[in-house]
Amino acid sequence: MSTAARDASQSNIFRAMKDITFEQTISHQCGVTMNDSVEARAIAEFMGLKPNVIVTYQPAMIRIDGSGKLIFKMDEISEYLGREMTAETFEVNSSTHYGRMVRIDDNTVILFGNMDEMFEYIE
Repeated sequence: MSTAARDASQSNIFRAMKDITFEQTISHQCGVTMNDSVEARAIAEFMGLKPNVIVTYQPAMIRIDGSGKLIFKMDEISEYLGREMTAETFEVNSSTHYGRMVRIDDNTVILFGNMDEMFEYIE
């Protein structure tokens, strides 16, 4: 992992209150906060390779943020990690999320920023 990836001064989602503008719009952002662990670091490093994904490292947590949707494929993460990653292990490492989280199957967890798009996956 590069030093820049761990440097919180790089691009991240955190802003000072003076820099925040409140608007009555929908952002379509989604993200997950994970407890810092070997698994969470592998997930963050892997997801950080994808376009429009911002990974922010903090002392005890890792934030993964995106626009539209974030697709977590357990088989791809397993290959990157070098051992099996299950949806259950993913959920254990996730301390919180925003957007709508849908577990499609045993291999796929999707976070949706656009709630309308999520409706095709639920009954």
